[in-house]
Parts: sequence; structure tokens; C-alpha cells
Amino acid sequence: MKIEQADVRDVAGLARLLWLDTVKEEPGGRSVEAFAAELAHWWAARQDSHLAFVARLADAEIAGMAWVALLPRIPRPGATSRLSADIQTVFVVPEQRGQGIGSALVQAASEYAANVGAIRVTVHSGRRAVPMYERLGFESSRQLLRLQPG
Repeated sequence: MKIEQADVRDVAGLARLLWLDTVKEEPGGRSVEAFAAELAHWWAARQDSHLAFVARLADAEIAGMAWVALLPRIPRPGATSRLSADIQTVFVVPEQRGQGIGSALVQAASEYAANVGAIRVTVHSGRRAVPMYERLGFESSRQLLRLQPG
């Protein structure tokens, strides 16, 4: 297993994983190939702020992904280049789960965020994944609040 930053050549594999992750939401008769084209267009417009990390099997197939969104923060006196990061859409194919792939992907994305100067890294997790994030040093915060629009 190899963890590395994805690039444009990985769009089809990333689209496949995103498709698998949302298959229960029934994408409405669309094809994964059509979605891959949309993802390529979306990512091209956001390549400076959204990066993906992938886990590759020995045959180079992508078995997992984790995205990191880099978010510029409002400048403060003496700190004009503030940045936060949000880990998003961590997914490992079911047959490869339980082997530490998700942890390795989150670690790679978090380390990247820290290396580019993020002052905070957040994640919105499903209940089952919380222990993994806690093992990696993430903590719950009473100060991080959310509002569901509508």
C-alpha cells in the first residue's frame, strides 16, 4: 500500500470512490464516467484549495482517499497569511477496511496541512470513525459550533 497526493490522472479513480461512497443516495441514472468529467472540471477550478490523497494497492488501483480543503482565514495584525484546513471525504473500499488505510490517509492529509501552515485542522466525522480520529490526536471541541441552514 502506498499513500500519495493525487493528481489529475487520478480523477477516474477518485470519481469511482466518491460514487461508491454515495451509492446509497442513488445518483439518479447518471454514470460514473459522467461524474468523473464533472469532478475533473470541479477540481480544476479548485486545485489550489482542495487536494486529495490516495491509497494505492500494489496494482496501482486506488483503494482509499482523503481530501483536504485549505481555507484562508481573515488576516490579523502580524499574521496576514492565516490558513485552516478541513479533512473531507475519507473513504476506503469495504474490502480494504480495518488495515490502517484510513488512518494513513488522514495522517498524510493532516501533515500536508500542517506543512503548508494551517493553524487548525478540523474534520466532521461519522460516529464510527471518531475513535480513529482521536487516535490520531483529534479532539472534540465545545467551541466549534455548526448551524444547519434551512
